[in-house]
Amino acid sequence: MDGREAALVQTFVALADTLVDDYDVVDLTQQMVDDCVSLLATDSAGLLLSDPHGGLQVLASTSEQARILDLLQLQSDAGPCLEAFRTGRQVFVEDLAVGRDRWPAFADGALAEGFGAVFAIPLRLRTERIGALNLFRTEPGLLPDSDVVVAQALADVATIGILQQRVIMRGAELNGQLQTALNSRIIVEQAKGVLAERLGLDMAQAYARLRKIARDNNQHLSDAARAVIERYGRTSSPNS
Repeated sequence: MDGREAALVQTFVALADTLVDDYDVVDLTQQMVDDCVSLLATDSAGLLLSDPHGGLQVLASTSEQARILDLLQLQSDAGPCLEAFRTGRQVFVEDLAVGRDRWPAFADGALAEGFGAVFAIPLRLRTERIGALNLFRTEPGLLPDSDVVVAQALADVATIGILQQRVIMRGAELNGQLQTALNSRIIVEQAKGVLAERLGLDMAQAYARLRKIARDNNQHLSDAARAVIERYGRTSSPNS
């Protein structure tokens, strides 16, 4: 088994291990986009998840640029992630400069952020769709077939885990878990802002600091974010 195969096995084992009764959807999806960047021929990644009303919300991203582009798709109601979510099919654009007519606002934004290609992978199980994964590359070109297979497999495992949790929760709580995850993401964004302001960091650095706080204290990311928000007014600087 070579290094890449070993890393893939470890990734899927770790992903499966997170799918316990009290797993954190924010942590799960963040780990998934991080794994995509570390394992695949891609430079950044983001994930959109459906809310209880059928809309999409940004839940995870590996960079501020990816987050901004996912928000741009939602604002313009057009882009590869939305198309993948709505159709349940993979969407590949190997050269955004050539294919900008498809989604002009998104393509112009992606090019301005330094990306040359984008690939969207649906989070779906049979006919049910709950979101989409966006993979960005700085250079134009197709994603290798083997990477497409891995990306879809990661998305499928996450989808099964999220849907299984919804089934377990039943009734009115079916959508509650997804809504809680989306609310948690808002808290994470607020905590990033607190850390950025108090420590003089950019948003990417603030997010890295927040994740370190969570790991060091063996907390869910959302719990660490709440602690930062609650603590910053009482201390001169958030304790990492």
